Amino acid sequence: MRDVQNTPDERGIEIQRVGVKGVHLPILIATQEGSFQQLLGKITAAVSLPQQYKGTHMSRFMEILGEWGQKPISGRELKLMLKEIRTRLKASSADLTLSFRYFIPVTAPVSCLTSPLDYLCEFRGRLSEKGYDFRMTTEIPIISLCPCSKAISKYGAHNQRAMIKATVKCLPGKYLWIEELVSLLQTQGSSRVYPVLKREDEKYITEEAYDNPKFVEDILRDSVIALRQEEKVSWFHLEVESFESIHNHSAFAYHEEDKSSVHQ
Repeated sequence: MRDVQNTPDERGIEIQRVGVKGVHLPILIATQEGSFQQLLGKITAAVSLPQQYKGTHMSRFMEILGEWGQKPISGRELKLMLKEIRTRLKASSADLTLSFRYFIPVTAPVSCLTSPLDYLCEFRGRLSEKGYDFRMTTEIPIISLCPCSKAISKYGAHNQRAMIKATVKCLPGKYLWIEELVSLLQTQGSSRVYPVLKREDEKYITEEAYDNPKFVEDILRDSVIALRQEEKVSWFHLEVESFESIHNHSAFAYHEEDKSSVHQ
């Protein structure tokens, strides 16, 4: 049967990225404790295409993704997956983005009830002749309470849910687990977010946030300090967004840092 994709193309244009996107597949995500979670993943995978080829083999992406859906994946396994994509599609570079919701048990502060809280995560990897680049993104919900509102009000202060979105890159040979990143940043707000609360828990969180007021800028700066102190992280991107309860808009703060270029 004729293979049209392998026929020559004479337009002289190398395609930088070509592949599949919006692929939904069941996946296994490796956990820090050595087990795995079976989750629904959304995947984009691509390769470079030399100018002499008319097209790439799209079906091979799906074959590889289907096979790897049976194996627990972390940043280390993503490198092996990209190596296989690059080899089987005869490409000089390959990249893959995998997004999913990851679940971590969270224990309420007073009642000690434990239930799973979901975190939106993303693995992004690229393998080329220059080497392997892997970055992990996690969104961590928190509570922020406005210091200004507390200072000027006779009683109470407006508070709201906020989100810390962190993307990290680690030193060669090092790996930061999702659980580690969440643990590092979940305490940087005025208080934490919990999936199940009893009245005694709600009282505790309300008072904890009131005693620990933070602007979105405060949360960002505290998060920056926390990531600077994590020795495995070489580069990070942070964005904190506060979903304001008294405004019809959000407040946000952003910071990106290459630790190797920062003077200690």
